[in-house]
Amino acid sequence: MAAATPDDEYEILCDDVGSFLRRYSTEDGATVTTDTTLDGTTAYVPTGAVVRCDAEQAPVPNPPIDSTLQRQTGAGTVTISAGARSVTVVVYAGSPTISIGGGAAVTVAAGTSLTWSVDRGGDGGEQMQDAFVFTGVVGSDFLVSSTREV
Repeated sequence: MAAATPDDEYEILCDDVGSFLRRYSTEDGATVTTDTTLDGTTAYVPTGAVVRCDAEQAPVPNPPIDSTLQRQTGAGTVTISAGARSVTVVVYAGSPTISIGGGAAVTVAAGTSLTWSVDRGGDGGEQMQDAFVFTGVVGSDFLVSSTREV
């Protein structure tokens, strides 16, 4: 019979000062909590109320979402403006390019699927700050989808 080993779980929590790491250790049926800075080794003493970091922002139930789906075959451009919640491209054929936020264009090979997304919506929600530009060349065939709050 193997000896029981400790079980550790970690969670990032927030207090009045900022975020810290709490480790929950269970050994021999007893649970022990240890608070450290985010480096996981320096002892930390919470200040004020301790909450889940995402609890500070109340979630908005079911914000309305607008979706787009565009297929580009051959030469042409699909642009997703800044502010999207998610962007996905699937390349079926050819070698289109992708430019994000005015950066250098990168060539993407056939068979590639890429997704960018954020997970928190509502008034204090996240959104992508950059525009995405997908440019097809002769022989390109790709699909671009996106979502954004409305």
